[in-house]
Amino acid sequence: MTESTSLPPIVLVHGLWMTSSSWDTWAGRYRARGHEVITPGWPGVDSRTPDDVRRDPSALENRGITEIVDSYDRIIRGLSQAPVIMGHSFGGIFVQMLLDRGLGVAGVGVEPGQPAGVLALPFSTLRTGLPILANPFRIRKANAFSKRHFHYTFGNDLSREESDREWEASAIPSVNRVFFEGVLSLPKTRTGITRVDFHKPDRAPLLLVSGGIDHVAPPAIQKAALKKYSAGPALVERIEFPGRTHRIVSQEGWEEVADYALDWSLRQAASTTAAGTSAPRG
Repeated sequence: MTESTSLPPIVLVHGLWMTSSSWDTWAGRYRARGHEVITPGWPGVDSRTPDDVRRDPSALENRGITEIVDSYDRIIRGLSQAPVIMGHSFGGIFVQMLLDRGLGVAGVGVEPGQPAGVLALPFSTLRTGLPILANPFRIRKANAFSKRHFHYTFGNDLSREESDREWEASAIPSVNRVFFEGVLSLPKTRTGITRVDFHKPDRAPLLLVSGGIDHVAPPAIQKAALKKYSAGPALVERIEFPGRTHRIVSQEGWEEVADYALDWSLRQAASTTAAGTSAPRG
């Protein structure tokens, strides 16, 4: 078997307000290292460009978390080899849910939000969600993502002009139902849509990546999640990168984060395989 075919594939899960193109940086770097990289869009986003989604966001309406996670589940189970699964922001929650289903050889939540039972909710996180949460009557709709709000949410290391260019390149409307379902799940450790078994013994290793100046999912959220997971036997670790915003996957210096995430995943996957407890494809 050649080196390229022996490497695990990588599935990259994007977050709210983004398309799979947000992963272009990491995907290209990982492909150059010999990995097959799969970057599916959420249902309704699919392979559409940000500009196309902004012009017609109707396909995002009434999309829920279960539908999205199930779509990634099907893709992963269809692979010939168990993958490394990485997700950013809401995608990081979905990674935790997919690992909880027994999928993957390793998982990375890149600035992930919190699954059910993790109650940390910093002020900056609330502020990023206010345009959605302020109008519950639009729970099944898709809200436009203003350039001003993008500057606070993603571009807080940039000038407004620079942030506006990032908005043009990558931002899409929010999938409101996903946000509401995530927030409403927080106090429901056993019944929330985003629930995971923090004590699951055979879950693949999980890395939580924090960005030091992230407004959407600041380090307090990953610290609280790590505390929950620490009560169980499966490996969960956290690393924090100072000065990184919620654009961590494309912000200057993204290579350091991408390489750390993959190298960690490959080490843990190899250790798990050597111990004879490799995670099933599905």
